[in-house]
Amino acid sequence: MDHLNTESDTFQAIFLQYYPGVRRKLIAMVKDEATAEDLAQEVFLRLYRNPPDDPNVLGAWLHRVLTRIAYDHTDRLVRQRKLQEKQEHYFDREQTWESGEAAVVRSEDQEEVKQLLDELPERDRQALMLRYSGYSYAEIAEEIKVGAPRVGSLLNRAAEKLKKRAAGRPNGLNS
Repeated sequence: MDHLNTESDTFQAIFLQYYPGVRRKLIAMVKDEATAEDLAQEVFLRLYRNPPDDPNVLGAWLHRVLTRIAYDHTDRLVRQRKLQEKQEHYFDREQTWESGEAAVVRSEDQEEVKQLLDELPERDRQALMLRYSGYSYAEIAEEIKVGAPRVGSLLNRAAEKLKKRAAGRPNGLNS
């Protein structure tokens, strides 16, 4: 029984001597006091379970163990953050993915719009395509060889023709 008390007293003395330094180094490494205290307890738990063979290297042993524990903690945080980012990215992508049915409908709508555009006169089709591609009125005027003031009314008339053609189709875009 005396041997256990001596061992316990020795460990307590080592703990009291080295804990403040171990804690301070861990705070500097992990930048969080509560986490550093938890990690310091882990360091001393390892010391208690598996002390170094040579008591003269105790300071270096503690430093090596606290460094490894701090790095493991940081690695664990990085892995958790990456996993969380992947989950968030997947969740965001999942929310933006359309259902198979929506994709088919969108594809059919695009095909129908393409057919309707093909039925328009060349100048109307070209003006609408340029506008929906982000061209300015001035750029459209230059491309289709009309005066800039006419582009607005030309686009309006072309859009109206497109709407009328769509409305006249069975299962058209407006139904």
